[in-house]
Amino acid sequence: MLPCPASKLPFVVLNLAMTADGKIANANRAITSFGSRRDLEALFALRATADAVMSGARTVDDAQVDLGPGPARFRRRRVRSGLAEFNLRVIVSGLGSVDPAARIFQRRFSPIIVLTSARISERRLNRLRGLADDVFVCGEREIDFPQALRWLRQRWSVKRLLCEGGGQLNDALSRARFVRRIHLTVCPLVFGGRTAPTIADGAGFLTLAQATACRLRSLRRAGDELFLVYDVLSSAP
Repeated sequence: MLPCPASKLPFVVLNLAMTADGKIANANRAITSFGSRRDLEALFALRATADAVMSGARTVDDAQVDLGPGPARFRRRRVRSGLAEFNLRVIVSGLGSVDPAARIFQRRFSPIIVLTSARISERRLNRLRGLADDVFVCGEREIDFPQALRWLRQRWSVKRLLCEGGGQLNDALSRARFVRRIHLTVCPLVFGGRTAPTIADGAGFLTLAQATACRLRSLRRAGDELFLVYDVLSSAP
């Protein structure tokens, strides 16, 4: 498949908080939210700039998030900037395994879109079509992100897409070279654990030349947390 021009795809931003040892949850995923109130405010401020907020199914299930814009002041900020009051919400699940009882399906303030692959069972597909506003099947064995992102731009007019993990989704987008910017909060904690999820799990890169190279855009310290913003370079130096 030929690469898609950037103008045909959403501008993809990753936002995540990690411990000092690079974990985004502890080993049994009992702890999935550990940033301060400042980090939560930064998250809502970033959501206020996005047409759509995207997350993997396991993150939606474990963290019980609704991917919404948050308090009214952030919704007003969206409207002042020319965006809809409520952002679109996108769930990524190659097998369609997201829990139908997840909190996101109980909060019906904006459309919910599910991206899945042809590996999804007919039963799960029908169930999700009854829960979500749109379900897009793209890819045979795994989600075809070029097709998915192009569809989000064309079908739902998504120009700026905020991804909030988890690690496998971050890794897939990074390997596909679609991530343009990374917002990273470093929290003063150490979880440890060889099975604890990191900011980019999955297949990863095998050589330094393939690695995602970044340039530091800004750095801010607030209390014991660091708020970093990176621009992603097109290729490793």
